[in-house]
Amino acid sequence: MRILSFLGWPIIAGILAAALILQLYPQLLTSTPTVEIRQANNERNSTQGPFSYADAVDRAAPAVVNIYTRTLVDSDGNPIGNDPLYKHYFNSETPPTQERIHSSLGSGVIINPQGYVVTNNHVIAGADSIIVALQDGREAVAQTVGTDPETDIAVLKISLGDLPDITLAPTESLRVGDVVLAIGNPFGVGQTVTQGIISATDRNSLGLNTYEDFIQTDAAINPGNSGGALIDPNGNLVGINTAIFSKSGGSEGIGFAIPVDLVKQVLEDLIERGRVVRGWVGVEAQPLNPRLAESFGLSPEQHGLIIAGIYRDSPAHTAGLQPGDVLLALDEQPITDDGHTTMNTIARLKPGEKVRFTIYRNGAQQEIEVTTTERPANVN
Repeated sequence: MRILSFLGWPIIAGILAAALILQLYPQLLTSTPTVEIRQANNERNSTQGPFSYADAVDRAAPAVVNIYTRTLVDSDGNPIGNDPLYKHYFNSETPPTQERIHSSLGSGVIINPQGYVVTNNHVIAGADSIIVALQDGREAVAQTVGTDPETDIAVLKISLGDLPDITLAPTESLRVGDVVLAIGNPFGVGQTVTQGIISATDRNSLGLNTYEDFIQTDAAINPGNSGGALIDPNGNLVGINTAIFSKSGGSEGIGFAIPVDLVKQVLEDLIERGRVVRGWVGVEAQPLNPRLAESFGLSPEQHGLIIAGIYRDSPAHTAGLQPGDVLLALDEQPITDDGHTTMNTIARLKPGEKVRFTIYRNGAQQEIEVTTTERPANVN
């Protein structure tokens, strides 16, 4: 009896404890596991992160415009009328030419509230009339302020009040892999936004323009996007969409935009002077390859440019540069490419600025200072 009493008390205590636990936590009676679900609240994140770029589009899109151009071109009224037999038998003179209207479309970006619009030169080249259509439905006839075919940039002016504009981003902060958005009017369907990344920077030697320093992107760019905006996730302008590499005529993931720092430089010159003023020294150069480097007594790994020709009475000629000199550095910056960076650097200088050439001549290195002048219109 004592043994039963001794063994019974722990059992009774255990039953009482279990009953108390089940009373306090009834969910333990079910064998179904609990699934935890976290539901996001309905508040919008102000930074949007990777989920949406709507805020960036809201900031930039009102400043992106559609551009419509019309050009009058001559066309023959009746092709058979030019046939000599027709004129002989029907005693007819050559029929008068008729005018027809050729229309094209593109995009542009309002740079400031004063109504200056930047676009591509090829969008408006040769146009007899230019219409700018805003996102809010307003339209205006545009006047051409200036064009620069060598960078494919043009500046227009519209006279409307309460104009939206866009903020320019510093392109030195751009990195390959950064997200960008392209805004424009592809195929005339209306304002469209596409998204991609920066695939490369400093693209040149494409044969599109004299001065090339393109941003490459895989954001879809199609006919009609030319002159439109390439923006960052904050809605700042990083470039002007210009061209695509395509075998089909449509987007294949290789598009090119003019970086905003070059756009700004050309824009300011066109507004102030109606033309772009570029520095010039008067040399023609070719890349230094390993075979030529060894022939000059240099390492085959040496980068540089061979001065192949010099314009008579040019700044380079006056300063004492000679054909056959090997240019190693410009203002202490080593030459690292085929000459496009050097050409762009000199072109960005204003007339009267000095630039230091580090050259290799007759087995020795020396420095020559050259004072730039304005680049003549009749030289390449």
